[in-house]
Amino acid sequence: MQTLLTLTRRELATFFVSITGYVIIAAATFLVGWSFVVLLDKVGTRPVSMPVTEVLYNTHVFWFILLLAVPIITMRLFALEKSSGTFETLMTTAVSDIQVVAAKFIAALVFYMVMWLPMLACPLIVQRYSSQPALDLGTVGTTYAGVILLGCPFLAVGCFASAISRSQMVAAMVSLVGGVSLFLLSFLPDQIPNQVTWQAQILGSFALLQHMHDFARGVVDTRPVIVYLSLTALFLFLTLRAVESRRWK
Repeated sequence: MQTLLTLTRRELATFFVSITGYVIIAAATFLVGWSFVVLLDKVGTRPVSMPVTEVLYNTHVFWFILLLAVPIITMRLFALEKSSGTFETLMTTAVSDIQVVAAKFIAALVFYMVMWLPMLACPLIVQRYSSQPALDLGTVGTTYAGVILLGCPFLAVGCFASAISRSQMVAAMVSLVGGVSLFLLSFLPDQIPNQVTWQAQILGSFALLQHMHDFARGVVDTRPVIVYLSLTALFLFLTLRAVESRRWK
């Protein structure tokens, strides 16, 4: 456990010591703030028929941030160390492959969580300066939990993309393509007639937009949670196999 914590601190330091991490946070905060101002202008002080948290996710800005920020966060995890030659040095120390993969993913997830912290202020400001009903802190909590859970499979895809490449740009592009492909699956259930078939049920598990709306309303369904965690475990397993493949070369 101590080794894992040390590796995680090492990875987190690379995010917060370099200017790249602060640029990502600043850009995400700017976009969240911009979308927030636009929504305030539209809503004004009149009540709306949905929770404040759901109003904030009726725009595409959230998905734009998610799809672009994750590849930038994860592209350097393995690719930078491979290109600089420090990866082999790291792997010759007394650490296991699974500890390295876990530490890099945890560090990326912690940074991802920090990046979305300014989002929590938006519902509070809307509540303060509008005539909305009393804000449910539980709904705010489920919204933030939904953002974290939704980000896990995207981050895992980014880790895998970085593990199979020596170029950060290639890793970012592969991660972006994987993330966009996962996002586009959200629209497939609407293309299938309303029939109770196994195909519709499987595609319904990837309805990310609907899942996020549920989280923003304070509804926690275990089915999307299981899907997100399963996808995360799958791509982390593939990442581990990609790291272990260096022994076969």
